[in-house]
Amino acid sequence: MGVRRIIGLFGGIRPMARQMSQALGRRVPATTIQGWSDRGAIPSRRQDEVMAAARECGIALGFADFFDGPEAAGAPRAPAPEEAAPVRSASGAAPESGAGAISAATSDAGTAPVPAAAVPTAADAVLLTVAEMGRADAATIAAGTPGEVLMEAAGAAVAREIRSRWRPCPAVVLCGPGNNGGDGFVIARHLGEAGWDVVVALLGAADRLKGDAALNARRWKGEVMGLAPAALDGRALVVDAIFGAGLARPLAGQALATIEAVNGEAVDGRDLPCVGVDTPSGIDGDSGAVLGAAPRCALTVTFFRKKPGHLLLPGKRLAGEVVVADIGIPDSVLEAIAPRTFENTPSLWRHLLPWPRPEDHKYSRGHVIVGGGAEMTGAARLAAGAALRAGAGLLTIASPPEAVPVYAVYMPGVLTVPIDDEQAFAALLADRRKNAVLLGPGYGVNEATRSRVLAALGAGKRVVLDADALTVFADAPGDLFAAIAGDCVLTPHEGEFARIFPDLGGPDLGGKPGGKLARARAAAKISGAVVLLKGADTVIASPGGRCAINANAPATLATGGAGDVLAGLIIGLMAQGMAPFEAASAAAWIHGEAASAFGPGLIAEDLAGLVPGVLARLEEGAGLEP
Repeated sequence: MGVRRIIGLFGGIRPMARQMSQALGRRVPATTIQGWSDRGAIPSRRQDEVMAAARECGIALGFADFFDGPEAAGAPRAPAPEEAAPVRSASGAAPESGAGAISAATSDAGTAPVPAAAVPTAADAVLLTVAEMGRADAATIAAGTPGEVLMEAAGAAVAREIRSRWRPCPAVVLCGPGNNGGDGFVIARHLGEAGWDVVVALLGAADRLKGDAALNARRWKGEVMGLAPAALDGRALVVDAIFGAGLARPLAGQALATIEAVNGEAVDGRDLPCVGVDTPSGIDGDSGAVLGAAPRCALTVTFFRKKPGHLLLPGKRLAGEVVVADIGIPDSVLEAIAPRTFENTPSLWRHLLPWPRPEDHKYSRGHVIVGGGAEMTGAARLAAGAALRAGAGLLTIASPPEAVPVYAVYMPGVLTVPIDDEQAFAALLADRRKNAVLLGPGYGVNEATRSRVLAALGAGKRVVLDADALTVFADAPGDLFAAIAGDCVLTPHEGEFARIFPDLGGPDLGGKPGGKLARARAAAKISGAVVLLKGADTVIASPGGRCAINANAPATLATGGAGDVLAGLIIGLMAQGMAPFEAASAAAWIHGEAASAFGPGLIAEDLAGLVPGVLARLEEGAGLEP
């Protein structure tokens, strides 16, 4: 639809500001709306607010309206001044009043609008929950596509993917009592028609099947046996169509016994290949949790969009290669669903990366303060190098006086300042040119860390808190959350997360319903900050409910200091004006790509030097998914 058309629906800039203020219960300046119009983009962190105001006003505004791309380039922008510290807002947000806002003196008129053709859609990155996928199916059927057609397309797609990877061999299709089993009968029929030796093993009686599943069971003319481990005898390939992503209880009985047998079987000394339909049976589609047991699949074919469980552990590991098949569900159904969860791909944030402009200077690219500890100096140095590689114009390491010589010899371009008390730190924060602060890596769990975190948050800076800056609030996390009023990202690993969010469960028991995704989303809402919950399946969650799941992190990132580099990348992007959610998402992806480019033997010191190559690919769009 475009930003200016959205503003027009509200009656113009001033009416939109007034209506948003009424709907949100706080002042939204007209200058904010004007900034969106000038830049041709509404920041993703503000889209929830626009949608809420639209609902209050009875304006029909949907998910897709924010993903059609901004208007063409051509809106004016003010040049950066020669002095002081104006930092552009790559997210397009204009300065706002309030304790947590960045002052007008530290934001200029913004970046040039990005041409619409350069802005990829985020629709392909959408992840659908089980309930949302059910709504997509229902909407497609209501629009005139019979369920029978969708089931036929699904089964044919799975059979096609199988045939493209394996030569004809004896196969067994394990079918459940619902629509997933119906897909299985279609798969069996298509493989059989292609000359494969196929048998079906069914959980339950065929005469108890209903609807489209019953129809496709009748169309299958081959052998049907009861589901049991014996069905695997003599088979070289298994197709798991017992249960889909919506399984609500642990596997039991013959289903459990058969899946355990699949995992225990071997062909020529190798695991019996298994293909999952939708998700491996036993994997919760929303959380990736294992309900009783689940097969180790070489391939999983899902439909229309992936689900969170395809990217969250342990589901990610058990699903194997995941292929998304087009079965005829139109993208237009996403508008009514308005999904809030995405796979973290460049399509979400690449158009918001703060590329240098001809008029830029070191201050307009942001000045980062990194807190340096007295003993574990490597952590701050790793973070500092990453922040500079991410594009920050200047960086100062503030450390105890005795550690300054260590930091001073690290990189010629890094500034150092001795900080021996809270007054000195406050004076550092008072410099408006220093607009972003990273605290935590190697900083120490002590009263000084606690005090400086609160001071940074109170100074209206963009802030990233990691490691010790989180642990120091373990006894009173509410004090931390009460201080967060502006742009802030928290980057805990599971241990740190448990310390500051003790009521949100832990990974061993799957946490609260929904697992890691739900825990991160709840933590962001409680804290008022963007929360990046680290791991092989890192989740980035915004206070407004948007989440991204990162899927490109290699196992080689399990090395000391890698998290410090990630924190540095995030603050480096935020210093240049990138919004917290997008900065955290971009940094996580860049971090993973850099590690993948290096390969085996990676140590944290290698990462920052690999970032320019990843950024070059992003700038060129080379080899990136749309």
